[in-house]
Amino acid sequence: MKIAILSRNTRLYSTQRLVEAARERGHVVRVLDPLRCYVRIAPGNMEIRYKGKALRDIDAVIPRIGTQSTFYGTAVLRQLEMMGVYTPNPSDAVLRARDKLRCLQILASHGLQMPVTVFGDNPDDTTDVLAMLGEPPHVIKLNEGSQGTGVVLAEKRSASQSVIEAFRGLYANFLVQEFIAEAKGSDLRCFVVGNKVVAAMQRDASPGEFRANLHRGGTAVKATLSAQEKKIAIRSAQALGLGIAGVDLLRSDRGPLLLEVNASPGLEGIEAASGVDVSGCIIKHLEQNAAS
Repeated sequence: MKIAILSRNTRLYSTQRLVEAARERGHVVRVLDPLRCYVRIAPGNMEIRYKGKALRDIDAVIPRIGTQSTFYGTAVLRQLEMMGVYTPNPSDAVLRARDKLRCLQILASHGLQMPVTVFGDNPDDTTDVLAMLGEPPHVIKLNEGSQGTGVVLAEKRSASQSVIEAFRGLYANFLVQEFIAEAKGSDLRCFVVGNKVVAAMQRDASPGEFRANLHRGGTAVKATLSAQEKKIAIRSAQALGLGIAGVDLLRSDRGPLLLEVNASPGLEGIEAASGVDVSGCIIKHLEQNAAS
């Protein structure tokens, strides 16, 4: 099987591991920088080229599209889809997950429990928007941030209003969520491949930090999930149309709460913490679905 990986950096751990796993199983694999791909769009004559040469005979593509190249990267992925190339994460599914607000709206419509979230644009409505949410602390998030960037904890209502004013001054899209204090700076990363959670880890925030992201100094250990937590993770990925997803959950007094879904989850932390060959699971998934 010929596999393409859309990634801007061949040296990234996740990209390298996918290449290794594919080659270990006898596949031909190539890493393509999506920003070096360009397309021809015409009825009956769709084409995609890379550094001057046409891309042909690709059986499957794994998108590893960063937040800075979402628009162009998903356009390239869409072109490959239209040319009959299989992908576990279609372009529309990636776009659903990348937009946090849209993602939460879809997941809420499927009845999945999550922290209460509010969204509003006009400054005149800020007081009522926060009243809809309830008492602080509040978590304020940029709509398209990643790895914990653009996430602020406001412990007082006045702080919430100040952060909201600052984000509005930057013309940034953001949402505001209730703070789940009993989670104590920990969350669960559930790695979904197909219809199964293949690995899970618990991430714990560093002292003085409320974000458990590993890029923020958090630590991770292997996690044992309940049947309910596994079910929520799988349903979340399916609701968005993702065959590969990192689903983040919080353990709360009212049960597991869905935090967010990542369409390009990193492999380094989850493989190290869980001891699972997640990269191999992804390649096996391609083998089972690319020719079907």
